[in-house]
Amino acid sequence: MFARRFGGQFILRIEDTDQKREVVGAADNIMASMRWLGIDWDEGPDVGGPYGPYVQTERAELYQQWAHWLVDQGFAYKCFATPEELEEMRVTLQAKGDMSGYDRRYRDYPAEKVAELEAQGKPYVIRFKMPLDGVTVVEDMIRGAVTFDNSQLTDYVILKSSGLPTYHLAHVIDDHFMQISHITRGDEWLSTAPLHFQLWEAFGWERPYYAHMPVILNPSGKGKLSKRTQSFVDGQWQVLVRVEEFQEQGYLPQAVNNFIANVGWSSGDDQEIFTVADIVPRFDLQDVNPSPTSLPYAKLDWINGQHIQQMDPLDLAKAIKPFLEAAGYEVNVEALLAVVPAMGVRLKRLTEAADFLRFLFVDDEPLALTADDLVHKQLPPEAAQQGYAQVREFVQTTPLYDLETIQNRVTEIGEVVTTTGKAGAFLGKLRLAVTGQQVSPPVFESMVALGRERTTARLDEALQILKTAV
Repeated sequence: MFARRFGGQFILRIEDTDQKREVVGAADNIMASMRWLGIDWDEGPDVGGPYGPYVQTERAELYQQWAHWLVDQGFAYKCFATPEELEEMRVTLQAKGDMSGYDRRYRDYPAEKVAELEAQGKPYVIRFKMPLDGVTVVEDMIRGAVTFDNSQLTDYVILKSSGLPTYHLAHVIDDHFMQISHITRGDEWLSTAPLHFQLWEAFGWERPYYAHMPVILNPSGKGKLSKRTQSFVDGQWQVLVRVEEFQEQGYLPQAVNNFIANVGWSSGDDQEIFTVADIVPRFDLQDVNPSPTSLPYAKLDWINGQHIQQMDPLDLAKAIKPFLEAAGYEVNVEALLAVVPAMGVRLKRLTEAADFLRFLFVDDEPLALTADDLVHKQLPPEAAQQGYAQVREFVQTTPLYDLETIQNRVTEIGEVVTTTGKAGAFLGKLRLAVTGQQVSPPVFESMVALGRERTTARLDEALQILKTAV
């Protein structure tokens, strides 16, 4: 939203230098999820651009070059500490209340000893020399100036022994060479932002603007959402996290965007339902609340329902088609158009469509109804029989079988056969007879969707049930 508002370029860069956490197919999943959400990028691994490659492991030589430049210029050094040494340091320092985990023993190691260790083929990492005193001030677009005491910071690893960089080095080098102007990232990176600011200073490069966004918490308020601990019940997570989980549960991409945008940001008015396009012209990072918060899951169904109601009927029919097919139904999108407008006001999730429209796909099942289900205190058995029979005759003989014609004639029949002269009770029972469901689209739309023959067959079945009971 920020990039689009100010006419900037939105860049997708795959940061995969932590190979221990590499998951096969993860990058493809990221791109598929973003595309489903409608988030597009101007440059990236799949579309190219003038500053590629856009996958960090393909840029390893660049990072190595500049890491060694920092060493040569005295801003960084080679550290030969073994895992055993590091563990010993950690324990010793912790006993003194120092949680840095590293005692800087190789920071001022004599050059001849460094050369000697290198000649022996000893593996090393490159660490950045953080200032030992003074402060580092991190300028943030959301939080303002955040001051860090340099004496409380450690010498961070910027290049691993594998030759791959850590995030700290890689993002600074990439943001410089890709001419990034603004960086938005989670506020868990704020604690290492002093290193990043010092790296920019050491390189002598113009620093981008940083905005540290609040993390989204678990519903309990403890721990960030990506570390969910909620239970897995009946094959589903009780709290959705991954984009495809929202998709599988029948949420619209525009609703998910709306849902997430409401967290930690406000347009300044009471508007809760909007599209990304609606809010791009007024989005400002300075309106983001810096405090972490939980996703308001209780509102998600309502937000999704509002977006469903705003959909064009054909688009909604296409959207529910995969969920109907997943239930084993053969779907004709055009046939759904009769019921979709009326159904849209009732759906909260697209997954509900399969149960809602089941009556359209189960002609071989008998009506699981009794005579009591088909009558009402305002619609006695004989009146019910008379009404259903008249509707059946109308269905069979009317030249026009469309929504308006059906609505007018069936309502007239209902007003005649009920004891109150009002059609409501009759229409409710007729809907049950036609669909066999307590929850379904309105009766007129259901009759159109079923068509003459199938509607007639349902009415014949209802009349038979009433006949045996009278």
